Amino acid sequence: MVVLLLLAGSFGADAHAQSAAPVVTVAKPVVRDVVDNDEFIGRFQAVNEVSVRARVGGYLDQIHFVDGALVKKGDPLFTIDQRPFKAALDEATAALDVANSTLEYAQAQYQRAQSLAPGVAQSAATLDDRRREWITAQANVRGAQAAVDRARLDLDYTTITAPIGGRIDRHLVSIGNLVQANDTVLTTIVSLDPIDFYFNVDERRMLNFAKTARDRGSDLQQGSSGLPVKVSIIDSTQEPFVGKLDFAENRIDNETGTIQLRARFDNPDYVLLPGLFGRASVEASNTYSAILVPDEAIGSDLNQRVVYVVGDDGTVLSRPVRPGPRLYGYRVIREGMTGDETIVVKGLVRVRPGMKVEAEMVTLPPEAEVAPPESVLEENAQ
Repeated sequence: MVVLLLLAGSFGADAHAQSAAPVVTVAKPVVRDVVDNDEFIGRFQAVNEVSVRARVGGYLDQIHFVDGALVKKGDPLFTIDQRPFKAALDEATAALDVANSTLEYAQAQYQRAQSLAPGVAQSAATLDDRRREWITAQANVRGAQAAVDRARLDLDYTTITAPIGGRIDRHLVSIGNLVQANDTVLTTIVSLDPIDFYFNVDERRMLNFAKTARDRGSDLQQGSSGLPVKVSIIDSTQEPFVGKLDFAENRIDNETGTIQLRARFDNPDYVLLPGLFGRASVEASNTYSAILVPDEAIGSDLNQRVVYVVGDDGTVLSRPVRPGPRLYGYRVIREGMTGDETIVVKGLVRVRPGMKVEAEMVTLPPEAEVAPPESVLEENAQ
């Protein structure tokens, strides 16, 4: 008899334990104004990039910069041996002196011929000859002056200066080597501040960006849309760089179905370099009110995503939802919720639709800290 009572008591305890409602953590979703963001990958490019070449040929005589230095527009970079060009300038100057002397003589002869009375020891042909000689002498002076200007210009070109300001590369030609005019690349210069970021987007998102720009009263292609762009680089300790979208190509690529966009960034500390990889986040909408829930509060039911809503009596109901992008550490819910539901945010593995639970209410912060995947798995397994 005692044994039967003990067995009955043990079965009753097991039945009570099985019927006890599981404890889960519930919360109201976060409702706040948000702006959708799309992410893309791309690379930085210099706004201006120049391959430095000489305009005159000759042997390289001097290098005036340190490899990799920052240079300003107009700084001297190279000097080509100037002696042949100085000699050419001296020769052209001497020819100009001769032309000027000839002009003075021809002008004097013409004035003398004009001063003589008609018919006095000269003919009309003689006067015409003197006038022709004077005009020819004037032309010779202009030609000689042009030769001097050209020789002086060539001499100036022997000093090669920086056409833009920026970071200079190493010198590609050493002193003593022959430099071919307009052919030999001596070095390159890239501008650093500001700097551009180029990335490709598909047709659908390009149209979305264009609509967002039009809603703000601007034009995506015309460089005035000004949509904010944040770019993160591989250095995780570096805060994202903030720039603005300022250009889109004028047509979509037929093969890839994408279009290239450009954002411009201030780079006063020269942290960003041409060719650097980055991940861009672009505002893809205007501000709207969104329902945000933690990722761990979203479960799966066959081929659809669901959240578990807890009623006033503790009963759990399954609610199909359509998730959107991730913002502020939460997942945007596009459809399926109104924002005033109480949902299970911790302990999803212990609930089933139709069962009753013991709910522990918590308040979700406006912005959640992103938990690593291992932490999310541990919470859902509890």
